Amino acid sequence: MDTQANLRENALHDITHWGIRASIGAIFIVHSLKKFDPSWQEWLISIGLPPELQIPIALAELIGGILLVIGVLTRITGAVFAVILMGAIFHIRWENGFFVSKGGWEWDLVMLAAVLAIIAAGPGRVSVSHIAKKIPRYLQ
Repeated sequence: MDTQANLRENALHDITHWGIRASIGAIFIVHSLKKFDPSWQEWLISIGLPPELQIPIALAELIGGILLVIGVLTRITGAVFAVILMGAIFHIRWENGFFVSKGGWEWDLVMLAAVLAIIAAGPGRVSVSHIAKKIPRYLQ
């Protein structure tokens, strides 16, 4: 039997879960926008990556961010973001050391931890996946 305290705790848990998911999604959306600029393609070339990755990475971050905010395909999106973040950590930032003030991977590690938590927890109850209930659990 649920008491009022349990109901409030569950609601707070659901809102907190959505807040984390939406925050990470919003960060990826905002960061994706600068990746559509042609100068980002030049930057890819400067770090040894093919310029053809510009649009796929930008779209993955934009669409994935939207999917995280609304709570659809959350685990799959989280896995894609985990790959992007590990690429950022090991290919781009590793040699700069840990601290973000020196161009390091500190912030990327925090984002990776959040994305892994989202993968483990799934979309939660404040999500389109939960409301629609038609999306198979393994795709949520």
